[in-house]
Amino acid sequence: MAVSPLDTRYFTEMNEVFDEQSRLRRWLEVEVALAHAHAEAGNMPKKCAREIEQAAERVKLERVKAIEAEIHHDLMAMVRALSEQCTPESARYVHLGATSYDIEDTATALMLKDAYDIIEKRCIRLGEVLKKLALKHAKTVCVGRTHGQHAVPTTYGLKFALWKSELDRHLIRLAQSKPRVYVGKVSGAVGTMAALGDKAFRIEGLLMKRLKLEAAKVTNQVVQRDRHAESLFILALIASTLEKMAKEIRNLQRSEIGEVAEPFGKKQVGSSAMPQKRNPHKCERICSLARVVRADVQVALENIALEHERDLTNSANERIIIPQSFILTDYMLKQMTPIMRGLVFFPENIRRNLELSGGAILSERMVGALVDRGMQRQKAHALVREIALSAFKSKVRVKEVALKDHRIKKLLSRKELDELFDYKTYIGQAEKIVRRSV
Repeated sequence: MAVSPLDTRYFTEMNEVFDEQSRLRRWLEVEVALAHAHAEAGNMPKKCAREIEQAAERVKLERVKAIEAEIHHDLMAMVRALSEQCTPESARYVHLGATSYDIEDTATALMLKDAYDIIEKRCIRLGEVLKKLALKHAKTVCVGRTHGQHAVPTTYGLKFALWKSELDRHLIRLAQSKPRVYVGKVSGAVGTMAALGDKAFRIEGLLMKRLKLEAAKVTNQVVQRDRHAESLFILALIASTLEKMAKEIRNLQRSEIGEVAEPFGKKQVGSSAMPQKRNPHKCERICSLARVVRADVQVALENIALEHERDLTNSANERIIIPQSFILTDYMLKQMTPIMRGLVFFPENIRRNLELSGGAILSERMVGALVDRGMQRQKAHALVREIALSAFKSKVRVKEVALKDHRIKKLLSRKELDELFDYKTYIGQAEKIVRRSV
């Protein structure tokens, strides 16, 4: 029975990249590539390389686990299981000149390539949904909020364009990191290539060419962990963007605001006690999981400072943090896409909230108009502040107070005030910004 929710609740196609069978397959793929590299370099008969390749197809995970239970070394268990499937002549060449992490780190790079492909596709898919929303709502005027308070009008299109732009930067980061992450090694126990002899660089080149990876230019026993930390840091950035989106939806779905809501199924239950509840539980889940992905980065950073030519303190936690970060980020992206696609809007509440301050959110515009008519800016600011506070205390619209103020009446007509307090005409270049950014 499964213990981790990664295997059940948060399961995605990413699980197949990091499961035991996939890991074994990648190890064997590196062993086969190593054999062929040796054969091409003249270190072993080519027929033995072909036999090792054929033998790799017969290696079973169950047998590897059985050997590991006896010898307590997972990689060596794979080597023995592979050797068992070879003829005696070929078996002597299995794992020739390699140390465990030549195989493990190179195989990890192969798995990371697969994982990156999935994350990129998810980001692109979500970005397409955000682009459609941004264009559709480029002129959907709503109140902008800073410090949790009403500020000036903005548009929903601008929100979506902002998120789309952030996702685009993450895609760039993923692409830029590939040359640093898609890296393997065959440099031996401490990075000197001593076990490979004079043909070491040729073997390295042949191996990496076959696997379509780059060779790390210098290592000790392992590929340096700044590479892995970078990949997890990018995932944490993606997770944080998803949390930003989810948190905004959660706040806008509050009963007192009620402008948008995540999709809610016909038979969906919000609370076991309160039947009326329509909780944004999917967005809350995304916010929760983002914390885990960010926390994994701290562990990855600590893995960089291994002792001397390496110790084993990275090994155990990497079995957790690397699959976990990729699986959870994939899950979050997979969840956010239908949330955004099915986002529910409540136009009447959007309009109500625009009016909630009685026009005070257009005070900035009113200051600008007074300055245009010759008033010194600080005086205009003080005057509009006075009018806004008076309107708040009297519980009337700001325009009503302004219409009665003799200082305002000298500079602005009623028609001009009517135009100044039209929300949809004070969104600046929001529509053009949306189209420029997406």
